[in-house]
Amino acid sequence: MCLKPGNPCEPCRMTVKDQETEEAHLSNAIDVPSQVESAAEPDLDIPPTGVLKERSRNWGWILSGIICMNVLILGCVLISGSANKEVNITSPDLQIFLIVLLLLTSFWMVYYLIYTVRKENAVDYKDGHAGPIWLRGGLVLFGSLSILMDIFKIASYAGYLRCDSAITVAFPAVQLVFVLVQTYFLWIHAKDCVQLQRNLTRCGLMLTLSTNLVMWMTAVTEESAHHVAEPESPRNTSQISGRSLYISRADFGNQVCNCSHTSCSLFKEAYYYLYPFNIEYSLFASAMAYIMWKNVGRVTEEHDHHIKFQLKNILIGPLAGLLLVGSGLATFVFYEMAMVNGGGSSDQKDKVLLMYFVMNIVIATLMSVSTVIGWAIYKVDHRERVSEKNPTRSLDVGLLIGTSLGQFTVSYFTIVAMAATGAKGYLNRLNLALAVMIVIQLGLQNLFIIEGLHREPYRNVYPPVTVVQNPYVLEPGNELSNFDGSDVDAKPSAAIAAHSLHGHTTEHKPKLLWKRWILKEVCAFLLLGNMILWIMPAFGARPQFDLKTETDFLTLNMWAVVVNIGLPFGIFYRMHSVASLFEVFLTS
Repeated sequence: MCLKPGNPCEPCRMTVKDQETEEAHLSNAIDVPSQVESAAEPDLDIPPTGVLKERSRNWGWILSGIICMNVLILGCVLISGSANKEVNITSPDLQIFLIVLLLLTSFWMVYYLIYTVRKENAVDYKDGHAGPIWLRGGLVLFGSLSILMDIFKIASYAGYLRCDSAITVAFPAVQLVFVLVQTYFLWIHAKDCVQLQRNLTRCGLMLTLSTNLVMWMTAVTEESAHHVAEPESPRNTSQISGRSLYISRADFGNQVCNCSHTSCSLFKEAYYYLYPFNIEYSLFASAMAYIMWKNVGRVTEEHDHHIKFQLKNILIGPLAGLLLVGSGLATFVFYEMAMVNGGGSSDQKDKVLLMYFVMNIVIATLMSVSTVIGWAIYKVDHRERVSEKNPTRSLDVGLLIGTSLGQFTVSYFTIVAMAATGAKGYLNRLNLALAVMIVIQLGLQNLFIIEGLHREPYRNVYPPVTVVQNPYVLEPGNELSNFDGSDVDAKPSAAIAAHSLHGHTTEHKPKLLWKRWILKEVCAFLLLGNMILWIMPAFGARPQFDLKTETDFLTLNMWAVVVNIGLPFGIFYRMHSVASLFEVFLTS
């Protein structure tokens, strides 16, 4: 220790320097972590990019959902008000609202076509499961028939222009343009996963979805009026059907105003039978718009199925299904001819209803048996289940279960009515048996289709190929001296020799497994069975109103509400089942 104050010796000066150096290093060591910590710590005032994207996506979902909800609620109010004669909402009022909706939706789709998708990196990804060719083909078919319906409406309403508002002619004209634009839009862009202008695209797609649903409700309400129209005189109830009465007095056909040309009644009859196609078109378009909405901002790779539709070696199912369709169509024609003018005599009406009930019971029973066979095949089938989440498959399952509730509701109301009244008479017993069989068939078919949609597609199975070693070709590493001359006598296979000489292989066609064959037969039969069960109610078969037991037990107003709400969902269920079974057929 240095004893001289103010002037330390050399060793002491070295010690002081070392201490200062150590303190400096220590200070730097303490400051560096704090600087790193401060650099790593984010500024709380600036949110990360991912949080901004998540907030933007949630905001777009909420806004588009609000738009859809408001359009649907307002549409429901106007449609129900116009259908009720006691409410002062006229048909032109509803049509003005629909024209505004159709124009707004058409303008957005045109904007999307000419601006959004043409921007760079707007659509970098496509969903291979969305909008398969058969679904878009069905959309084009139903859209074409909807356009034909609008043409017939324009021709019919034009005859009453001197008595009615021009809105009645403008509405089908605007709807025709809307169908053209929307069909082109969905045909080209159904697979798009939009990455730019996401919120605007979400709102536009929800507007498209809600517009199609409002159009569907309008068509269902107008079509249902054909079957529940009541004659002004109760004495004429047995002499004229609801449909004939509706056509005779719809659009000033009740002598309030005469048509200016002689083809008005013909056009009315024509567009009445085209309503089912317009109803299905609206639902198809709604489903495809929903898938596009789910795919906005989605990053996925396009995986097309590349599965060809082939009916080779599939014979029993299609033939049995065609026989079922032919028998059902014959029954439906007899039923329509008898019921179009009120059913004729009581005996004739009972015979036609007997034929109709028996035919439907046979169809439902055969479909239930074939579904059980297909379900048994699934139990012995060891294909893996699909693990990938896909909005198209989720929507298919949701629609399948949701729309089947409509037919379930009508059937259970029938079962309760028949059980409460004792099911007296053979027609009531047949009606009860049909309702029970429909419930069983719907449950079994839902299980079969859902299981089929969640199975991986079959892979092609090729027959084993025997490979014969060519003794004339030496393997690498083998010495010439090790070549055994006794092997020269072994002759190569003719197939291998031909392959080595000509340089090509024989094409082996995949072998159809027995499980796969049975599943395809079952799918083909169920597809055609659902087709005939769609045709009969979609084109006017209403035994629910022709047999008076449910009407007397539940009252006409309550039973009409049950049928007019549940039956449209049941009709769409049959068409959606056809599409889903076709998908299962392709993957089997």
